[in-house]
Amino acid sequence: MKTLARTVLAAGMVFAGLSHLFWARREFQAQVPDLVTDVLPIDKDGVVVASGAVEIMLGAALIALPRERRRVGALLATFFVAIFPGNIAQAVGKRRGFGLDSDRARLVRLLFQPVLVAWALWSTRD
Repeated sequence: MKTLARTVLAAGMVFAGLSHLFWARREFQAQVPDLVTDVLPIDKDGVVVASGAVEIMLGAALIALPRERRRVGALLATFFVAIFPGNIAQAVGKRRGFGLDSDRARLVRLLFQPVLVAWALWSTRD
């Protein structure tokens, strides 16, 4: 069961990462909090490209580095926590994106983030 969960998570991460780089860049840019670009010397597109690359690497690492799966799972869980402010910014700013066009939909998305953290940790533990 954990192998299947890890494989699905890995595929989802690679898919999400590719979408950051190609077909959904604008949607993801809408989620980047202004504070990020105020603090870092990078624009919103750069943040989206960088996070997409990280997602692809983490997804690939879940499969390609089985001896490091526990460490990769911890990194992935940390990544999910790190991007959570973007989800909060989308909810607070009432920004549309990915079909999240209501307060309720954006709230449900916020509630799903801890599930992703737990999924990353559970599926990579023995």
